Amino acid sequence: MDAMQRNLDALFYPKTVAVIGASAQPGKIGHTVIANMLQAGFSGTLIPVNPKATEIEGLKVVNRIPDLPQGLDMAVITVPRDAVMPALKDLAAIGVKSVIVITAGFKEVGKEGYHLEQEMVELCKAHDIALVGPNCLGMINTGSGVNASFASGSPAPGKIAFFSQSGALCVAILDWALGENIGFSKFVSLGNKAVISEAHMLEYLGKDDGTNVVLGYIENVEQGPMFLEWARAVSRKKPIIMIKSGTTAAGAKAASSHTGAIAGSDQAYTAAFRQTGVIRVEDVASLFDFAQAFSCQPLPKGPNLAIVTNSGGPGIMAADATEKSKLQMARLSNEIIERLRAALPPYAALYNPIDVIGDAPASRYRDTLDIIIDDPMVHSILVLLTPTSSAEIEETARAIIDTAKKTDKPVFACFMGKMRIEPGRRMLQEAGIPCYAFPESAIKSIEAMYAYAAWRDKGEAEYAEIAGDKAKVESLLADVRASGAREVVEFQAQEVLRAYNLPTPKTVLAKSSDEAVSAAEAIGYPVVLKIASPQISHKSDVGGVKVNLGDAEAVRKTFWDITSRAQRLRPDAYIAGCLVQEMAPKGVKEVIVGFKRDDQFGPLLMFGLGGIYVEILKDISFRLAPLSREDARNIIREIKSYMLLKGVRGEPPVNFDALENILLSMSQLSQDFPEIFEAEFNPVLVNNEKAIVADVRMTLSS
Repeated sequence: MDAMQRNLDALFYPKTVAVIGASAQPGKIGHTVIANMLQAGFSGTLIPVNPKATEIEGLKVVNRIPDLPQGLDMAVITVPRDAVMPALKDLAAIGVKSVIVITAGFKEVGKEGYHLEQEMVELCKAHDIALVGPNCLGMINTGSGVNASFASGSPAPGKIAFFSQSGALCVAILDWALGENIGFSKFVSLGNKAVISEAHMLEYLGKDDGTNVVLGYIENVEQGPMFLEWARAVSRKKPIIMIKSGTTAAGAKAASSHTGAIAGSDQAYTAAFRQTGVIRVEDVASLFDFAQAFSCQPLPKGPNLAIVTNSGGPGIMAADATEKSKLQMARLSNEIIERLRAALPPYAALYNPIDVIGDAPASRYRDTLDIIIDDPMVHSILVLLTPTSSAEIEETARAIIDTAKKTDKPVFACFMGKMRIEPGRRMLQEAGIPCYAFPESAIKSIEAMYAYAAWRDKGEAEYAEIAGDKAKVESLLADVRASGAREVVEFQAQEVLRAYNLPTPKTVLAKSSDEAVSAAEAIGYPVVLKIASPQISHKSDVGGVKVNLGDAEAVRKTFWDITSRAQRLRPDAYIAGCLVQEMAPKGVKEVIVGFKRDDQFGPLLMFGLGGIYVEILKDISFRLAPLSREDARNIIREIKSYMLLKGVRGEPPVNFDALENILLSMSQLSQDFPEIFEAEFNPVLVNNEKAIVADVRMTLSS
C-alpha cells in the first residue's frame, strides 16, 4: 500500500482529529464540524484548535497547531482563505496524514486563488498528505463515527458510498437521503480536487468491504488515464453509478476535421463510462433508484422479466417500458401457466403480465409469486400494486418480502400512489426491496442491473498490439514539424498509413499536368485527381476532387482546372499540385473513421457513415483508445446505418473484418504518436471484399 492509500485510511478511520478554526459559536462552520463529530459518536480524540478559547463543547482547546500530537491522523481546516496555507504548513511540520480543507476561495475564484491552490498541492505531495478539497462540504464515514463536515444531519449506515465534486449537491442529496432513510458507508465532498480526485476515491472504495455500490457526481476528470484504470478494475467487483454534468462539446473549438467538430467532451465521457462498465444516469432520482436496486438485490441471470399486477393499465405500461429496454417479457412455461390457472380466478390474465385483478387480496399475490419463482425462464420479478379499495397494502408488502427470501432472483415492487401505499413502501424498503412510484423507473433500474451483469460476465477485454514502422512515422512527422506546418499533407499522411499496414489506394503526387498524365498511365485508367495543399482541409469545398478520369486529355485538363480554381478561391494556400489516385473498387459504401485527442482521456475514436453527410446525419459512435477487437466490432454495429453495411435486398455485407482492422490500426497509431492531435479517414470505401482509405487528413498538436 502506497503512502497516499495509507493516509486515506487515516482520513476515513482516524484516531485523532483536529478542527483548525474550531468555534464555540453555533452557526460557525468550525462549531458545526465539532458538533457533527460529537453527534456521530466519534470514539477517538477530537481536538478543537482556536488561538483564544479554552474549551469548546466540553473539549479542551489547543491554541496552536505546533502543540498538536505528532503524526496527527486528520485535520479539518475551516479558517479564512489567507490563513489556510500557514495552517497547512504547520500541520505538515507535525506529520499530519490527512486534511480536509472546507474553506473556499481558491482556483474557483481566479488567478490568485489558483496559485494558492497550486502551492497547496506541492506541499501535500512533498509530505504525502491526503487532502480533500478545498472548497468542499467535508467527509462522513458512518462506519467509524466520523462526520467531518458542516452538513446538517448525519446519514444512516449503509452499503452505498457517494462522492461529489459539488458540495451544494451533497447537501441536497444528504437531506433527501435522510427523508428516504437511505444509508451510506462513505459520503465525500471532493470540492476542487486539489489532491484527492475521483480516481483516488474509486481506488479506495473498490477495496472497501463496507461499500457495495459506488455513486459519483462529476463535472470533469482531472486524471483521465488513472480514472479509466480504476473504474475498469472496480466495476469488475461492484457497480459504479455516476452523473456527469456539462454535456457541451467544448473540445471542438480547435477542430478542423469532421471528427474534431463532432467529437466533444461528452462523447469522451460516454465512451469512458461504456468501456469501463460505469453506469451513467441523467438525474439524481435515477442515481438513487439504481443504487437501491444494486445495493439490495442480486443481479439478474438473464433478461426475462415477469410482471404481476392488480391493474391492467400499469401492467401494460410496464410491458411497454420492457419492450423499449434491453429486457424481455418472460414467456411462462405451460406448467407455470396451468398452476396459475388453478390458483387464480377465471377472469385473471395468466400470461405475462399476470393480472391478479383489482380485488386481489395479499394471499392472491403470495400464491402467484410462489408459482412464478419456480419458472427457470423468469430472471427477475416486478410486482405492481394500485391502492384499490380492497388492496391489502401492508399484507401484500409482507408477501413480496417473504417471496424475496425464498429465491435468488431479484424482486422489485412498484406501489403506485402516495398516502395509502406509504406504510407498505416503507416496509419494502426496510426489507431491502426497492419500491418505485412508477413502472418506468422500476424497469430502468432492472435494465441497468441486467446490463451491468452482462458487461461483467464478458470478462476482461483483450488488446492486441498492432505492429507498425514507428521509425518511418517519426521521420515523416519530424519533416512536417521542420516545415513549420501542423497539417500533414495527404501524400505524407498516406505514407504514415502504409507504415501501419493500412490499405491505401495507389497514389502519386504530380506537380505538373505532364506528371499527372504519366502517373495516371502508370496506375491505370480511370483515375481520381485531388488538390494537394496543406492549407486546404476540405477538398470538395474548392472543387478539388474529380473522379473517373478515363484518358490523358481528361487528366491534363482536370489538373489545370483543379489547381487554378484552388489558387483563385484560396490565394493564401500553397498548391503543391494534384494527387493522382486509382479509382475505388465498385459496389462500395462510404464510412468515416477518425480520432481526436481528448484533454482528459486521450484519443477518442469515431466511426460512422462517411462522405459529405457525416456532419449532417451524425450517425456516429465513439470509443476511447486502446480498442479491443470487441470494441472495434461494437463501434461499427452501434450506428443506425449498420443494416446498410450488413446488406439489404440481397446485397452482400461489407467486409467487417477489414473495417475492424482499420479501426485497430488507427487506435494503435493514436497511442504510439501522441503528437498527432487528430486524424480522419474519410471516406473509407468498403465492399464485401476489402476496405480502402480513399482520403486521409492528419493534424499535429500545436
